[in-house]
Amino acid sequence: MEKFTVLTSIAAPLPEANIDTDKIIPARFLKTTKRTGLGKHAFDGMRYLADGSENPDFVLNRSPYRQAGILITHENFGCGSSREHAPWALLDFGIRCVIAPSFADIFYNNSFKNGILPIRLPREICDELMDDARQGANSRITIDLERQVVIRPDGSEIAFEVDPLRRHMLLEGLDDIGQTLQRESAIEAFEDKRRQTAPWMPSISVD
Repeated sequence: MEKFTVLTSIAAPLPEANIDTDKIIPARFLKTTKRTGLGKHAFDGMRYLADGSENPDFVLNRSPYRQAGILITHENFGCGSSREHAPWALLDFGIRCVIAPSFADIFYNNSFKNGILPIRLPREICDELMDDARQGANSRITIDLERQVVIRPDGSEIAFEVDPLRRHMLLEGLDDIGQTLQRESAIEAFEDKRRQTAPWMPSISVD
């Protein structure tokens, strides 16, 4: 998983509450188990018209927001089903950070596991950041995870909170498996000892 330390990017404003996971990635695209290739279907029902052409009114179809790495939205983002394809689709599109007043719990947890930083900030702050984002390509926002601040285009800083373990895993680029493999030598030592003291028990490999 790619490390998340400091992200400076164009931010896309999406002032809508209760965007569910079916809007983020519709169910008909869930046949794959690959984490790549879903970006083109992110927000499919919002991005494309009935004839398959792009909806010119949708923010991610407009320049400069096609290159957005940050999404700013409203309450309860990621509600609905628990599909992990939702953060996969956002990440494949290029979104590394979502800022909202609140998130659905499962989506919030899945985001950290896939290298996306979800930041909770009050609604009024989100609206101010959306105003910043609407200024376009010359108005970039910086997310400094080490210092836990959002830096606005004018240089002012907004502090945010994140669980220390989740912060550590993002900074180090660790998913659950990567975190376990940090203890690989200890696991192997334990298994070697167990093979000697209890050879009748099945062995576990971290390969």
